Amino acid sequence: MTLKPFSIADALDWALQQLAQSESPALDARVLLAFCLSKPDSYLYTWPEKLLSETEQTCFSQLIARRATGEPVAHITQVREFWSLPLRVSPATLIPRPDTEILVEHALQLSLPKRDEFGVLDLGTGTGAIALALASEWPQVPVIGVDLKVDAVELAQSNGQALGISNATFRQGSWFEPVAGQQFSLIVSNPPYIDEQDHHLEQGDVRFEPRSALVAKDKGMADLALIARQAPTYLIEQGYLVMEHGYDQGKAVRTLLAEQGYSDIQTVTDYGGNERITLGKWS
Repeated sequence: MTLKPFSIADALDWALQQLAQSESPALDARVLLAFCLSKPDSYLYTWPEKLLSETEQTCFSQLIARRATGEPVAHITQVREFWSLPLRVSPATLIPRPDTEILVEHALQLSLPKRDEFGVLDLGTGTGAIALALASEWPQVPVIGVDLKVDAVELAQSNGQALGISNATFRQGSWFEPVAGQQFSLIVSNPPYIDEQDHHLEQGDVRFEPRSALVAKDKGMADLALIARQAPTYLIEQGYLVMEHGYDQGKAVRTLLAEQGYSDIQTVTDYGGNERITLGKWS
C-alpha cells in the first residue's frame, strides 16, 4: 500500500486483493482495519469515505502483510471472541472456534445433579474459553480448568481476571492429575483429536497453532479414549462427560463411551452438519 491518502473503502478494497488466498478475506480485512483504528466493525460501514492517517495506513499494511503469510488474525490482534467473551489468545494455545460454542450450548442444557456443589471440570482448557463461558452462565457453580502448559494456565487465569469471572480457577497438570480425589457433576473437554498424518495440519491457521494441542496418537483417538476411561472416577452419579472430536470420529467415540458403561449417549453436529460433540451420562 502506498502512503497516498486512502479511505476506509479504498483500504478494504486493497486488502481484498492482498488476501485473495485467505478463506475469509473480507472478514479478515475488516477485523484488522477496525483493530488499527481502535473502532468497532460498524464504524467501517458508517464512515467508508473517511481518510486514514499515515500511521493507520502503515499499521493496516503491516497487519495485512502478516495475514497474507497465513498468520491467524487472532494471533495478530491477540484477541478472539468466544461466547460473546473477548479472550486474549497466544501461540501457546488453540484459537477458540465457533463450533466449540456448540459444546457450551449443549452443556448448559443438561440436567446436572448437584451442579452447584460439585461443579465443572474443563480438561485441556487452553485460553479458558469453555470454562469461562460456562462459569459466566453459571455464576454459582465452581469451574476448574486444567492444562498441561504453564503458559496456557497463565493465559486462562488472566482472561478470567480481565472478565471479572471469579468462579473459574485454573490448574496446571496432565489431564486429571491436578484434581485427584475430586468429583464433578460435569466434565467437558476439547482435547487433541487430529491424526498425526492428517494433511490439514499443513493448511490454514492450524499451521501456527501448537501441535501438542492438535494431534493425538491412535489416529487422533488416544486422548479421547484416556478421558473416557478415567472420567468415571471423577464423575458423581448421573454426571455427564461432554467431548469435542473430529468430524469422522463420532461413531468411534459413541462406541468408546458405550464400552465404558456410559448411558444416554448422543452426538451433536456442528454448524457445518458434521458430528462434533459426543456426550454420555455416568450411572
